[in-house]
Amino acid sequence: MSDKAVLGIDTSNYTTSCAYFDAQTGQLRQAKKLLPVKSGDKGIRQSDAVFHHTVQLPELIGQLGEISDVCAVGVSDRPSCREGSYMPCFLVGVSAARTAAAAKGVPCFTTTHQIGHILAALYSADRLGRVKNGERFISFHVSGGTTDVLLCEPSDEEFLSVRRIGGSNDLKAGQAIDRCGVMLGLDFPCGMELERLALSCKEKVNYKPVMKGCECSLSGIENKCRKLMDDGADRAFIARFCLTAVGRSIRALTKAALAEYGAMPVMYAGGVMSDKLIADMLRDIPDTDFAEPQLSCDNAAGTAIYAAFMKGLV
Repeated sequence: MSDKAVLGIDTSNYTTSCAYFDAQTGQLRQAKKLLPVKSGDKGIRQSDAVFHHTVQLPELIGQLGEISDVCAVGVSDRPSCREGSYMPCFLVGVSAARTAAAAKGVPCFTTTHQIGHILAALYSADRLGRVKNGERFISFHVSGGTTDVLLCEPSDEEFLSVRRIGGSNDLKAGQAIDRCGVMLGLDFPCGMELERLALSCKEKVNYKPVMKGCECSLSGIENKCRKLMDDGADRAFIARFCLTAVGRSIRALTKAALAEYGAMPVMYAGGVMSDKLIADMLRDIPDTDFAEPQLSCDNAAGTAIYAAFMKGLV
């Protein structure tokens, strides 16, 4: 038993997840499950997401094992800190978290799905000290719904201030990957299958990112992939083109942000960053860190760590 254990919950658009974090020992247990998406579909309706989260969350919390010692609960209640950020699927997690906290008589702390991603990535890379020490750093959040470059710095109101300073101004990286994958007949979400297909191709890819300051455009990637398919290009080459184009765009965004805001550490988070082919295009940039795949994709570890920070446990 521990007096420094917390429960984290995250019900994002495609994954139900929960986590148990013991701030005293550093032990982290998590359970997660993708929402079912019909073959050939490119996404899921929010009403269906709410239903599946409601069904899956109790089962997953049960998989965590003994959690009776938690002294706080953390949960994501919206996608990001941007004004108007909202998705109904997060209500499932908030309801469960508040119920659990009330039953235990412990506080419930709400944060954004995005901050959860950042904290999970920092934990995975053993870089939580950046937050504790009030350091400035850049974090990328690259997923199906987000391709953001974020300036992270200390705040008087909260322990971490997150401000968007760049990213994609149209299609998101995960959307480009999933649309290309569905086009090639892969099951949604397509990231892992698309990467396996891409790695079987050794042909050189030519792609120049479309940039304007710290913003990029990714819509052309989908259009080019469709043209390649219409022209009869090899499926593996199309997959490699898509991932290479996304990787080069993220690299260009990194370079632009560092040029604009000065040299500082960079943390890559979000499901797209679990793609090894993309990550390998960025590893030569100084002072960069990557989360392990399980803590790069959607997870509740970050919301648990957030609750630990707010409780003063870390």
